Amino acid sequence: MPAGCDNEGVHTDFAHIGGWLATGLIDVTTDLAALDTTGWWAVVVSYEGKVTCARFKEVRRAPLPGPAGPWRGPEPGAWRSSLDQVAYERGVRRIKDYIELGEVYQANLCRILSAPLPGPADPLALANRLAEGNPAPYAAVIAVPGLTVVSASPELYLSRRGEVIESRPIKGTGVTAGDLLEKDYAENLMIVDLVRNDLGRVAAVGSVTVPSLFDVEEHPGLVHLVSTVRARLDDGAGWPELFAATFPPGSVTGAPKSSAMRIIDELEPEPRGPYCGAVGWVDADRREAALAVGIRTFWIEQDTIRFGTGAGITWGSDPRLEWRETELKAARLTALASGSEPRP
Repeated sequence: MPAGCDNEGVHTDFAHIGGWLATGLIDVTTDLAALDTTGWWAVVVSYEGKVTCARFKEVRRAPLPGPAGPWRGPEPGAWRSSLDQVAYERGVRRIKDYIELGEVYQANLCRILSAPLPGPADPLALANRLAEGNPAPYAAVIAVPGLTVVSASPELYLSRRGEVIESRPIKGTGVTAGDLLEKDYAENLMIVDLVRNDLGRVAAVGSVTVPSLFDVEEHPGLVHLVSTVRARLDDGAGWPELFAATFPPGSVTGAPKSSAMRIIDELEPEPRGPYCGAVGWVDADRREAALAVGIRTFWIEQDTIRFGTGAGITWGSDPRLEWRETELKAARLTALASGSEPRP
């Protein structure tokens, strides 16, 4: 049992991220500078910039603990989208208008799915269900006061080992590698350039490299196009400077980032929350970390569960195909959360 349960059997005050099980909550802060002090921290930063850093006393390598009982999710037909298909496709066309005007080259358009829960929700029960049905390299479950997040993210936002920092942006999604289009490769290259520029703001001069470009990664039910950007952190730069230079992640905003974020704010009717933010861990003593982009991520607020999905829009985007991409990304995860079996 990873931590205590409340009087409704819901696990609280623990984190399981990257094979680390953390219990014994010490404190919670909104100050990113704490990540440069001491201790092991679970970290969630919402897309809008709300910071939650939770420090734990007991941290050890351990498998994901089992839940106290079965997962009780929403009805499959209960999910509501912040943008329906008509509104989403209208948003895609609007972004293409901005591209034609030269205001942006690419922008990510997202929608938030939400559904009522039938009763108290144990995050460990959902995390176990996702681990079985949709294993992910940056899976995480964090339950601390005021925040419950369960993530099956496939994407690395930032890792750190000493002074070496790395990002692995995803751009390009298909059922198989053969589905990837020329548009996907162009989009990936644009985001790689953006991430290189972001890291360059806090990196030692000449240290930014791209060790791999356009790798095709297989994940449950789909493939992604992934590249790697690496750099050496400049003297005097810590976590506040890293976030200031790189957040929100380039793969879930667009290029240029400032223009893309303005357009996102105009077209998306609901805040993204932890979706498209950062979810992961920081070991301040070892100066190591792994923070994922908060995609394929659920968060629970009182009696509601939420999940985000989106797609990168370029001049070559087909509005209907972009809607289908958001459906593809969401279908497997929401089916698992609703207690049904995802289609292969």
